[in-house]
Amino acid sequence: MAVSLCRSPVLRLQARLRMAASAGSARTMASQGGYLVDDPKYAFLKELGLQRENCGVYYGKWKATGETTTSFCPANGRPIADVRQASVADYNTCVAEAQKAWAGWAELPAPRRGEIVRQIGDALRAKLLPLGKLVSLEMGKILPEGVGEVQEYVDICDYAVGLSRTLNGAVIPSERPGHVLLERWNPVGVVGVISAFNFPIAVYGWNAAIAMVCGDAVVWKGAPTTPLVSVATTKVVAEVLERNGIPAAICSLAQGGADVGKAMAEDERVPVVSFTGSTAVGQQVGVTVQSRFGRSILELGGNNAIIVAPDADLDMVMQSVVFACCGTAGQRCTTTRRLILHKSVYDTVLERLKKSYGTVMGRLGDPLNDTTLYGPLHNAQAVDNYKQTIAEAVKQGGKIEFGGKVVDHEGFFVEPTIVTGLAHDSAVVQKETFAPIVYLLKCDSVEQAVQWNNSVKQGLSSSIFTKDLGTIFNWIGPKGSDCGIINVNIPTNGAEIGGAFGGEKHTGGGRESGSDSWKQYMRRATITINYSKELPLAQGIKFE
Repeated sequence: MAVSLCRSPVLRLQARLRMAASAGSARTMASQGGYLVDDPKYAFLKELGLQRENCGVYYGKWKATGETTTSFCPANGRPIADVRQASVADYNTCVAEAQKAWAGWAELPAPRRGEIVRQIGDALRAKLLPLGKLVSLEMGKILPEGVGEVQEYVDICDYAVGLSRTLNGAVIPSERPGHVLLERWNPVGVVGVISAFNFPIAVYGWNAAIAMVCGDAVVWKGAPTTPLVSVATTKVVAEVLERNGIPAAICSLAQGGADVGKAMAEDERVPVVSFTGSTAVGQQVGVTVQSRFGRSILELGGNNAIIVAPDADLDMVMQSVVFACCGTAGQRCTTTRRLILHKSVYDTVLERLKKSYGTVMGRLGDPLNDTTLYGPLHNAQAVDNYKQTIAEAVKQGGKIEFGGKVVDHEGFFVEPTIVTGLAHDSAVVQKETFAPIVYLLKCDSVEQAVQWNNSVKQGLSSSIFTKDLGTIFNWIGPKGSDCGIINVNIPTNGAEIGGAFGGEKHTGGGRESGSDSWKQYMRRATITINYSKELPLAQGIKFE
């Protein structure tokens, strides 16, 4: 996931040149048509309140003073609509207004806050299809995945409503007579959310729904290349807040570039910053936030592996692997990038996988079409990364078993690619490339496969296919997978909202969504109350 935060002047110039090249390529493809927002085929855009020109800043009112950018469709390169971005001054206004709104929001009982989130979930349900279509149009994922992503936000709203009545503390036995020891959780204040292009609505939803019931205000900086999803989503949320007389700055939007992300990371008014993106930029965010003693929730890269044991159900394997490798055109942080196959099943899986990939290629096309199974990469830079990685893999001794080429098609389409012949510790295998490239590795034993799984720097998601109970419990135990997500007989992608989502090592260590992830959006207070007439000290200390 690539989200810019802060670069040197040279790197900033390089980034601008890459963006200009991407935009230039898209404009070339767009020369035959106008803005999609004005095309009746895409009437759902206006149903979401989007126009030719849109404001990317909201803090109770819509007002932006930054540069205007154009959002392009990755499937055809045509411009969708323009968005006036946030300046750093706009961002500062968002935070100031969010702080003001927070004072009243934090005083509402948690179940009352949960009721507001419930209404947001219902409002999203009412816009499920048009929002899903927008995600597909602007990000590039196929329509079932676009709708599914909006459904994730709906589901986390449902989850958060229940959570609002169970934000429990603790009563701890005190060693002193006439005393009670309590633990209470309080909201932190303003939470900053920096989300990535590949899940432009769900990641915000994971953070916002939980943070809101915890009593926090939220300031959101969406990905620069999916600004329309940010604007449309904020319109849905704002309508609910305004209808209930809640200061709408509780959910502010500062849709901007790297300068806004940098300002958020440095801002002491924002005690918690949730960042989803690349490991390189996430490290900058983490260091910057820590330097001011803030807290960061980092959801970074993943070099995920599926292990196929000798006793695996290969029919189940094939069904899982194709989605895990090709879903979202390889642009999920949980996409399978390494397929570690026991030598006894290696040849069979390889041949079946090539046939399945051929079927996938037959269903390449416009993500909004019902029959499409495989969409484009997000932009020209992603295509360049794909080509560079293919070249590196071949140079290091890899064999292209399937794919490896850019598709002669409007938009940013590439072939899903299978690479064999590389060692597990090859440089290209060890790095994450955000593209549909999977490396097949032949192992001698499950034990060796587990070692290879753990050999990369990232630690997000992992899976094993086996029927052996001993293998399963070793896999999920202390000497098994070192990832934050450990699956058995399912793919590496497609996590449910009820569990904590996140990973270890260079994936960042953050946790979002379910389980006790809510604690990251609150501050813990340990409280001692003396209800007696005596004043004993702890540990029996006498100070008289």
